[in-house]
Amino acid sequence: MTDSASSPTGGSQSTANEPTHREIMIVMAGLMLGLFLGALDLMVVATAMRTIADELNGLTVQAWVTTAYLVTSTITTPLLGKLSDIYGRKRIYVISIVTFLIASLLCGIAQSMYELAAYRALQGIGAGGVMTMAFTIMGDMMTPQRRSRYQGYFSLVFGIAGIAGPLLGGLFADMGDVLGIAGWRWVFLINLPIGLLALIVVTTTFKMPRLRTEQRVDYGGAFALTLCLVPLLVVAEQGREWGWGSVLSLTMFALGLAGLILFILVESRMGDAAIIPMRLFRTRAFSVINAVNIIVGMGVFGSLLFLPLYLQLVKGLSPGNAALMLLPQTVGTILASRTLGPVINRTGRYKEFILLGLGLVTTALLLFGTVGPDTALWLVVLYTCVLGLGVGICFPVTLIALQNGARKEEMGVASAAYMFFREIGGTAGVAVFLSVMFSVVGGRIADALRVASGSTGFQAALRDPDVVHAPANTEVLEAVRGGGDLDIDNTAWLAEADPRLARPVLEGLAEAINTVYLTAGAVMLLGFLVALLLKGGGTAPKAEKKESTEPTAAP
Repeated sequence: MTDSASSPTGGSQSTANEPTHREIMIVMAGLMLGLFLGALDLMVVATAMRTIADELNGLTVQAWVTTAYLVTSTITTPLLGKLSDIYGRKRIYVISIVTFLIASLLCGIAQSMYELAAYRALQGIGAGGVMTMAFTIMGDMMTPQRRSRYQGYFSLVFGIAGIAGPLLGGLFADMGDVLGIAGWRWVFLINLPIGLLALIVVTTTFKMPRLRTEQRVDYGGAFALTLCLVPLLVVAEQGREWGWGSVLSLTMFALGLAGLILFILVESRMGDAAIIPMRLFRTRAFSVINAVNIIVGMGVFGSLLFLPLYLQLVKGLSPGNAALMLLPQTVGTILASRTLGPVINRTGRYKEFILLGLGLVTTALLLFGTVGPDTALWLVVLYTCVLGLGVGICFPVTLIALQNGARKEEMGVASAAYMFFREIGGTAGVAVFLSVMFSVVGGRIADALRVASGSTGFQAALRDPDVVHAPANTEVLEAVRGGGDLDIDNTAWLAEADPRLARPVLEGLAEAINTVYLTAGAVMLLGFLVALLLKGGGTAPKAEKKESTEPTAAP
């Protein structure tokens, strides 16, 4: 394949014009390395977040760090997809990797949570381009029949990242200084060698047809989307402090609504040049699948952040051991995604798989709504397996369904729409669920402390001189004596606090996390009901018999 060649494949082209398996794998190597960057970063940071927040004294403001990354990747995903339609995939892909690497270096030297949030916003821009280009280029290269087969390689990347990410995050979070640099900072710095390798592979071996489409770039839509999302995320994070009916909160809601209206108006005026052309929503499948995509992103991304917090805060596991507990979720995702492509090829249907995936995720989240300080770890492992199976079904099926329904010239928009709506949901889920947790956690801990204060064990601890003078117990003692709220921006003291005093704090934290999971489960149940609106069984083109050298799943 050469840069000047015509499109190697299209939704209706014959297999004679398709690239060979070897040509595909050369391109896939560069795509998989870039995709690994974005996938690894999400998993590494999630596992290490408690340590990062403790070091930078900002557990309650961690929403800024997570949502800053998600909101910029969400906004730039469709914009970069459109720019790649105009200027070529490779150029946008390389720029995205470089941006991601610069931002990773800045994150590694951040000195506060707000500074880290700013650098994560820049990192999100690069991640949005890397992830979108990977899916878009794959869609460019292959017919729908082949696409679901090679989807297994991307699933393999997410699987490896799902295993390596938590382990690396836990390892770095548990470390002291490494080469004179705090261990948690390597969570971001590890991206540099991986990204440089991806750049070398992409610039030296990456050859793709350049499909240039002359059209306008929807910068107005990007601005309107920013105006819509940012105020809503700000109020979701700060509303509990300002008051949901305060002037500031109402102003943010009004700005968000104005941004949404402006976005719809701009997109309607831009026509096919829009970030997300409004005409696509006339198709029932496109509208329903992306509605499901938003809800899945909200429930999955929003809730996954709380599993490491539960394991580390409530169960008292180290970041490394908590990372090991996350592996069952990854195993479940890999098992589901490995077998998904061949089954869709054979049946040509996807509605049943979407419903199955949503049902599994909903069940897992509702089960997590029952966990507490005394929940057996084997039960947690079981719940994470169920969650992984559901995630491994939901994400690939929605992507295949969207791409198979898109015309060749709209592949960039369709792939970007997949990432766009999933991350819209993920961004909202992170902001909303973190806001829910930190809105209720103070009251839940205070209630648990009041109940515990009447017990003989708790009273004995308050009279024990060794307990009273231990620095690790200061936070609880001040809260009990002063009747105020605990400061949980830094929770490192929990590991050394007297178990009798720490117990009600753990119970309060667990109850707050339960509230989040039950809320997430209700959201996913709504997604299940929306998916029922898909016509018939939802169908995708059935696979033709292909040469035996092509994989049906990741090896």
